[in-house]
Amino acid sequence: MILDSFASITLAIFLLFIGKELIVRVEWLRRFSIPEALVGGVLCAAAASVLYFIAGLKIEFELGVRDTVLLYFFATIGLNTNVGTLKEGGRPLLILTVLSIGFMLLQNFTGMGLAGLFGMDPRAGLMTASISLTGGVGTTLAWAPYFTDTLGIAGAQELGLAANMLGLIAACCIGGPIASYLMSRHRIQPSHDDKLEVSVLHGEEERPTIDYHGFLLAVLWLNLALIVGSGINYLIDFTPINLPAFVGCLIAGILIRAVCDWLYPDGHGRVWRWHSMKQSLALISDVSLGLFLTMALMGLRLWDLVPVLGFISTVMLVQIALVVVFVLLVVFRAMGRDYESAVICAGFGGIALGSTATAIGNMTAVTRQYGAAHKAFIVVPLVCGFVIDLANALVIGILAR
Repeated sequence: MILDSFASITLAIFLLFIGKELIVRVEWLRRFSIPEALVGGVLCAAAASVLYFIAGLKIEFELGVRDTVLLYFFATIGLNTNVGTLKEGGRPLLILTVLSIGFMLLQNFTGMGLAGLFGMDPRAGLMTASISLTGGVGTTLAWAPYFTDTLGIAGAQELGLAANMLGLIAACCIGGPIASYLMSRHRIQPSHDDKLEVSVLHGEEERPTIDYHGFLLAVLWLNLALIVGSGINYLIDFTPINLPAFVGCLIAGILIRAVCDWLYPDGHGRVWRWHSMKQSLALISDVSLGLFLTMALMGLRLWDLVPVLGFISTVMLVQIALVVVFVLLVVFRAMGRDYESAVICAGFGGIALGSTATAIGNMTAVTRQYGAAHKAFIVVPLVCGFVIDLANALVIGILAR
């Protein structure tokens, strides 16, 4: 049974409402900053799995819209990025880059070692490491034919997709609790800054002011960012670099914002009226991220885990434990031991186990509860969007020989 794209996105919206309602009603979900999308998406994936195992009914979704809303989300991140604030990334950006690459190597050596212990080709372990966890679904599907056809590793794609499924769920689950633990353990004070990059604070009574003109302007500039981003991606295709499509949209958004800020420093132009459209951008950003994560999770085919359950459960337990220990003992201390560091730690689970959107989703859930963390929302997307994908391609190319 296949639900078409219209039915799929309608269901995703319904699931997002369910997740939001449960977050409001269940205090511990708020306390640990669990993303609303995780609640609704996993409930749907679990229900689909029950129907499959009990009634033999396989429910699948057409999720092409998921990739489009992801592009809109990263275009909003780009348009919200003031080039002048990029200087704030500086040292934290460099530190997080080094930490992310170092952990990527640890992740790969762990996967290869465990694959060897299970009597498998050690290179098969890469499919349960940075290919699927740091790289995500796109990287998994891109590398699977090479592992199967060239290296002769049977079931490489199934291994990678299974690891990505569990990693995505785990990344959403551990981010908020890690931040809450760090804030409690080290008595970190929240920022209480209500100027969030995405959404509004939990319990915030004031609603963003959105008008017709500002909303249309926001949609116009987002569409232009997607058009320019597709051109950037087209140029990138002529290079040996393999980057996800959202990177072009992120770059396009940053470039458009930089040019318009230079032309209209006060934010008021004929078609660039920043102050009237920024609330609409925040709304579109929030909706896009929520829908993407919900659709990504509701589309998980949990029954595909059965053939590789033994190996995949072992390797994922170890990989998740490594992330938690690395974040608590290394990332938090290296990033400054403050509130911004705690938010970055929440996002690191997305960097190491899920995706860039998962990292932003974790950080958004934390900042809704405790206040804005502007530096985290500059540093993490830059590391995820540029450095990680480049470094991952080089590392995989070397280890998979």
